[in-house]
Amino acid sequence: MGIQTSLSDIRIDSQGERLSFDASFIAVEVARLLREDQTSAIREFLETQELADIATLIEELDEGDDLTVLRLLDLHDQAEMLGYLRASSQVALATRIPRRELVALMGAMSHDERADLFKQLDEEAQEAILPALSKAEREDLRRLAAYEEWTVGSVMTSDYATLMPEMTSTQAIEALRAQAIEAETIYYAYIIDEGRKLVGVVSLRDLLTARPRQRVSEIMDREPIWMRADGEQEDAARLISRYDLLALPVLDNNDRLVGIVTADDAMDVAEEEVTEDFYKGSIVQPIELSVAEATIAMLYKARIFWLVLLVFGNIFSGAGIAYFEDTIAEHLSLLFFLPLLIASGGNAGTQSATLMVRALATGDVRPADFGKLLGREVLIALALGLTMSLAVSMIGVWRGGPDIAVVVALAMVSIVLMGALIGMCLPFIFAKFDRDPAAASGPLVTSIADVLGVLIYFTIAARVLEI
Repeated sequence: MGIQTSLSDIRIDSQGERLSFDASFIAVEVARLLREDQTSAIREFLETQELADIATLIEELDEGDDLTVLRLLDLHDQAEMLGYLRASSQVALATRIPRRELVALMGAMSHDERADLFKQLDEEAQEAILPALSKAEREDLRRLAAYEEWTVGSVMTSDYATLMPEMTSTQAIEALRAQAIEAETIYYAYIIDEGRKLVGVVSLRDLLTARPRQRVSEIMDREPIWMRADGEQEDAARLISRYDLLALPVLDNNDRLVGIVTADDAMDVAEEEVTEDFYKGSIVQPIELSVAEATIAMLYKARIFWLVLLVFGNIFSGAGIAYFEDTIAEHLSLLFFLPLLIASGGNAGTQSATLMVRALATGDVRPADFGKLLGREVLIALALGLTMSLAVSMIGVWRGGPDIAVVVALAMVSIVLMGALIGMCLPFIFAKFDRDPAAASGPLVTSIADVLGVLIYFTIAARVLEI
């Protein structure tokens, strides 16, 4: 039928990898089949698709059709697919699903995704759902939902496998088999004592290769890497990346195991952090929704503050030009080089800021490295400035004579040096005062470099040309 025609929009390369999924086109075919009451054809199509692609398809469907297609999946697939939807789409579906059906769906979701969805619902919906959940589910949901958004606890899951140290390897494997359905991962199991304190971690591989009667306590790693639940989630993502972990155990302040952060959750955290830094680097306030879903008012609010602030900051550039009006009037050729010099300072500063922000974010450099990096940046900036001054000095001779060429060459070296140092120092200053170094953005560096560049250029011009 029509759905079969739509399958041609899933293009396959020579390795059999999926290259694209035209959800918009397929959504039209699905809507047509729904009107013709051919749900069996849709179900057969869904059985051949990845859940992530089905989520994309559901987001393209009209209200009502999306819920119908959702119900064509079994409960487990519904729960897993829901995790691929955007937050706004999850809430939109959840508010239209009958309470009993929603409770069953949330019960099948992983603990962390269930908590994320619960936090996005309004209070009325939350109060309607909680009584229908089991006591264990309510307590788990309240505990996970209580953590602040930026903490490790907000991204951890309580679906993890545990073992006791006195178990034999054979008993441990049987225990993991029993926990496999509920656990997020069983490739690593966490060894706890009677008080649920973490005493070690063991891999499934080590259990399979151990002797049948060998105790877990003999083969476990007694010094696992872990984090506190109230730590910052980006630090957890950094640890997982640094040590190539599949999951990171999370402890409360009493050293009890309360959850794990999986590698896929860490990837989401890293993506959010990169997005946030990208916004800050462009002096845009973070946007809770996607750009496509954000309203005009949201986008205006996200951009207006810094733009207005920088407008007033650039007034100082105009004031600097006005102060040197006499020098400019006597040597109009100076104006020819003003945009070139100012842009060079801003560009050098942006390069330095980008390098330092990224290095601080990844941990390649620390605030203690400032002195060593400062000396190196001075040498690099001088080399850059001298190279650029040689290029513009020849133009200076052509446009205004030897005197102007000297002014332009000296100004280029000074402005590039100034811009590079501003770009390097601002991220460290922000970090020193516990601010995100990403706030030392390109536009902010450029605006500061513009003002100082004007003053440096015309100050050098006034001194040299007077002599």
